[in-house]
Amino acid sequence: MSAPFPPIRRVPIRESRILKPEDAKKAIELVKQALPFFRAGEPIVHPDHVDVPVLYLDFAIDRVHYDSRTGNPSPKGAPPHCEPSPEGASERINEVLKESHVLEGAEFREPEDCWVVPVAWKSFIILHVRVSADAKELIPDYHLTEEVRRHGL
Repeated sequence: MSAPFPPIRRVPIRESRILKPEDAKKAIELVKQALPFFRAGEPIVHPDHVDVPVLYLDFAIDRVHYDSRTGNPSPKGAPPHCEPSPEGASERINEVLKESHVLEGAEFREPEDCWVVPVAWKSFIILHVRVSADAKELIPDYHLTEEVRRHGL
């Protein structure tokens, strides 16, 4: 019987390895297993947009760009430039996470020694989830985790 939650990496580990499609598939499956446990944190308000951190076991996995004009997420790489309004953002992103799905592909980022698995809502990629190279652990966004903790979000 498997553990109730997929494990999360706490300390970065680096080692040289041969990349295999089977490990990318395992990384995708791990994210599919974890996705139901993702939840929205408190919004982070920037001068021209709102980001909502996505948390897993109190670690930030990534941020979703929230468009307060539409009440929907924006695709990765394109935060909306508008008057930021965080009201209802966390609740909406929790709904969006329930409607999201893991895409059937992964990229490998050598400097971070990890797979990156995209999560989509409708036709927008809204999250990049990092998974260890051996596809056994989720890797938090440590910088974002610290930002969330520092601001008590």
